[in-house]
This record gives sequence, structure tokens and C-alpha cells, in this order.
Amino acid sequence: MNGEEFPVWVLLSSIVVLTFLSAYFSGTETAMMALNRYRLKHLVKQRHKGARKANRMLRRPDRLLGVILVGNNLVNFSAATIATVIGLRLYGDTGVLLAPWVLTITFLIFAEVAPKTLAALHPESWSFRSVYVLQPLLKLLYPVVAFINWFSNALVRLFSPSQGEDNENLSTEELKTVVNEGAVSVGERQSMMVRLLDLESVTVNDIMVPRSEIVGIDIEAEINDILDAAATSQHTLLPIYKESINNVLGILHLRRMARLVTIDDFTKADLMQLTREPYFVPEATPLHTQLLNFQKEKQRIAMVVDEYGDVQGIVTLEDILEEIVGEFTSDYASNMAEISPQEDDAYVIDGSAVVREINRALHWELPLTGPRTLNGLVLEYLETIPESNLCIQIDEYQIETLQINDNMIKNLKIRRLEPFKPVDHEEED
Repeated sequence: MNGEEFPVWVLLSSIVVLTFLSAYFSGTETAMMALNRYRLKHLVKQRHKGARKANRMLRRPDRLLGVILVGNNLVNFSAATIATVIGLRLYGDTGVLLAPWVLTITFLIFAEVAPKTLAALHPESWSFRSVYVLQPLLKLLYPVVAFINWFSNALVRLFSPSQGEDNENLSTEELKTVVNEGAVSVGERQSMMVRLLDLESVTVNDIMVPRSEIVGIDIEAEINDILDAAATSQHTLLPIYKESINNVLGILHLRRMARLVTIDDFTKADLMQLTREPYFVPEATPLHTQLLNFQKEKQRIAMVVDEYGDVQGIVTLEDILEEIVGEFTSDYASNMAEISPQEDDAYVIDGSAVVREINRALHWELPLTGPRTLNGLVLEYLETIPESNLCIQIDEYQIETLQINDNMIKNLKIRRLEPFKPVDHEEED
């Protein structure tokens, strides 16, 4: 039996059928490779039948690609052969030359570009239906697929001896990109997820209340002064120290102190009995670690010490929670006494203000690698203490010093400049 025994319309119909089959294999390859592996795992846990079959096949990508490519190439070469026969019968030798060109254009449109684009747009629906055809087809073609996989894997090992790394595990930065790109709904939940991932790169030193701002009670002070300090304190937990904050004796909860108010002759010894042992943490402790330590130690406040054991500040559980959920106020900038907005869109900021808090309040991106305070940031940039006021620019921020006292920049005026955008001359042309 030869090609001349088949009518041309039968051969053309065969080309149409083979085009659809090629479109199926091409689209299936794209759809299976485009599946979101994490969503697929979720659907597998939900016992989705199509997802379970697809996940099972993706465990052996060599077999999956093997059966798809065997089927696709078999279909494509069969179509090429039939197209050659049609061209020969209709136009002779000229038809043989034209057949590959006509078939290539037809297959590119209907069997490659269009189905692959559709599969990339809807990978799940395409894949979960295709696996019901691929599984029996793999069983049917298994000897051929197994031989091809064995031979191709040998070539892969020849040119790439290493087995490769598991790319399914995401780093922290990659996971942040996934969150920012919309894997989590846009809004406060997305911001919370990003801040939660940032805990690993932020240390206790970055968010602590500095030593100069610690509010505590000197046990050497008079009883009346101690009572006044407790009555005017805005905090419920206060460190009790002797002469210096480096000599912390305990942590007092003001609610416990209320018991002594009714006693007329209570002493400092009575006050010390209400305190609990101070809890010390190194300043380089990552926030995610400190959060777990607070939970483990049943603590809410810790004294932050440097490598020499000197107290550098205080960190509380609330400070860490604010790093995750944000400040407990809708207008953080207006509640920061260190920041004063000006009419020219600039801000007068106290030199002791923490750079991280300035960024959060004004949605800026001042450098965070280095000094904690704005004064430290400018001094590090200048590498000297200025003798008079000056103006500098750090990134897109114009900074003008306003007051310099005691080897410290007390106040600064900062304006954020518009970032420079180079003109694209090609677009203008």
C-alpha cells in the first residue's frame, strides 16, 4: 500500500488530526513545567485527583518529558511525511520543496505558539486534564521512554557530573519577593509577612531603647523621689539600679508597687522584694531569636548589653511585635517628637533619632547598615566632627546640619530629592 491509494482529503484530514495532537503535547509540556509547585502541594493535601497525578509525574521529570517528546516528535515527523506526500502528488518536485515551509508555519501557529501560550495562562486546568492521557501513554511507551531516559541521563552525567541542588527551597530574600509579587493579598497582611521575614536580618541593637533614654529608678534616691518617678512613669516595667544603669538590681512591675502605697512606712527593702531578676541579652541577637527567647524565658523586657557587659539599652516584647505588625498608631510620624515637618517639604529631625524609626515614619530608605542614629549616620559619612554647619547629600537625601554642640549634631534638616532618571534617547527618536 502506498500514498497514492489514499485520497488527498484523507491525507489533509490526517494533517489536521496530527496538528491537534502536536498542540496537545506542546501545551502539556508547557503547562506541566509552569505549575506552581507550592500551590500543587497544597492541592495534593486537599486530595485533588488531578493534582496528585500531576505531582506524581513531576517527581520524575525525565520520564514526563520523555513521554511528551516521544509523542510530539512522532506526531511531527508523521505530519512532515504526509505533507511531503501531499506536496508531491499536487505539485510534484516543487510541492516537496514547499511542504516543509507550509507545515512549519502551520505547526508554529496552531501546534506551538498558540497552545503553549494558552497552557502558560491556564497551567492547572490543562495539566490536571492531561495527566489522565499521559499516564496510560507512559505505560504504553514505557520501554521506549526508559531507553531514551537511560541514554539521555548518561549524557547529562557525562557533561554535568554533579546531581544539582534542590531548587524548591526558597531563601529569605526569594520568599520576600514571592510575597511582594502578590502571593499574599496586597495590604497590611503582605506588609506583616515582609516584616516577619526581616526579623532574621534585624538585631536587638537595631530596635532597642538606647541607654540615654532608659527610664528607671535609682534605689539610692529618696523614697519620695522614687514614688514620684513611679507615679509619672509612662511605662509599667522599670529597671531598679544602684547609682548606674550598669548595676541593675531588678525589674519592677508598677502594678506590684501599688501594694506598698497603702503602707505608710514601707522601705526600700520592701520595694526590692517586689522586683524580679533582670534578664540580659547580647546586642547582636537577631529579633526572631529574641522573640523565641522571650517566650521561653517568660519575659517581656530585657537589658541589652555589649561584649563588655555594659548596658546599652532596653528591648521589650512590644518592640519586637511592632516590628511585625507595625506601630500601634495610624500616624507614626506625627507622634515622633524628633520629627518636625516644614513648609518646604523638608523635615527638621533630632540628631539622636533612630534611622530605622525615621524610615518607618516617613517611608524613607536611609542607609541602615552602620550607625543607629541620624547623628551617627552623618558623622560616619563625614568621617569627622564638623566645626560649623554644612550641607551634604546621602543617596537622594539632602541633609543640612542646624545645630552642633558637645561633639554631636543636635538638629538636622532633611529633604528627599527626586531620583534622577536618565533620558532614553532611543524612545525620543
